[in-house]
Amino acid sequence: MALIRKRRLTDQQQRRIAKQQKNRQEEFDADFDIEGLVVQHYGRQLEVQVCSLPKQELQQQQPENSSNNNVNSDSESFWRPIVLGEIWRCHTRTNLDSLVTGDRVTWQADPNTGLGVITAIHPRTSLLSRPDRYHKLKPVAANVSLIVIVFAPMPEPSAMLIDRYLVACHDADIQPLLVLNKADLLKLNQLQSDSLESEPTLQLLQQYQNLGYETCISQSEADEDSPYHPKHLLEKFAGQTVVFVGQSGVGKSSLINTIIPDAAQKTNIISENSALGQHTTTSTRLIQFNDNSAIIDSPGIREFGLWHLSKDAILTGFPEFDDYYGQCQFRNCTHQNEKNCALQLAAEQGKVDQRRLDSLIRLLNESADADS
Repeated sequence: MALIRKRRLTDQQQRRIAKQQKNRQEEFDADFDIEGLVVQHYGRQLEVQVCSLPKQELQQQQPENSSNNNVNSDSESFWRPIVLGEIWRCHTRTNLDSLVTGDRVTWQADPNTGLGVITAIHPRTSLLSRPDRYHKLKPVAANVSLIVIVFAPMPEPSAMLIDRYLVACHDADIQPLLVLNKADLLKLNQLQSDSLESEPTLQLLQQYQNLGYETCISQSEADEDSPYHPKHLLEKFAGQTVVFVGQSGVGKSSLINTIIPDAAQKTNIISENSALGQHTTTSTRLIQFNDNSAIIDSPGIREFGLWHLSKDAILTGFPEFDDYYGQCQFRNCTHQNEKNCALQLAAEQGKVDQRRLDSLIRLLNESADADS
């Protein structure tokens, strides 16, 4: 239910941005520009982190000391200094495109009110979106460089959901990282080697390892010397803007709290009635750490639609089938019941995973239904 799309600006878009910048400079003195990073969205207001200081220092206006105006000479007007790293609430100019968490922006501060105004948005390297209930794409986060797909023994992992995330990652050419969380539920230290092979969640992890995807196992509350402590993820996150995705209840926020103790992300327990996760993250939030790294925590989702992707984009999302594409007897083979389907024959011979082939067929059918 999400898409990460890298976009190259067309000449027309570049001209439009240049025109916006020129118009902005005509209305705002560029000496007061501040570079910022959108860390959270609140309806018409956004929280923006101060990433630079203005070239020209803003001067505080002192209150007039006049008896006619009944002003106390000891009174002081409100003034908020601009400090690197602090967060400001900002409005946006009406002529700007919609902004999302992770956007790099130019803005100006009004220390007399403690508020700011965003005047320009920088070109994005990627955009994470998800279809809403009306099948309209809703942007969630920008400039993402790594997708962490989290799943756990409980709630029961959805391999189909993971496949959908991976297709989106392939479409955007962004490397995914699959994290099997809640290792304590697997009781790894109590399982024999032969039992490990039969554990369903570990089998699923092994399937993706065999396909060449990077994977790891973690546990939010593991001892610091444990191989499953989330601190081992930090080296993978260096210099990255990371977004966590996965079913609700798999422990995304708990992982973030362990990696970045100051994050203070809300957590919740698994619903006893449904065995599904309860939504605790209600808005997309960016959390910076280690100077040049950031984590984006997004609301948990249980479905993932890719109806907007083309057939070729979906086929590319299953790279282990590349050698079989174009080998079927019929050029328009749907890889289902056709005679001499190369993919079905490969699955019957155990050369490819039947479950993954079923995922491919389902996504192709969804795409065809959306186009009809």
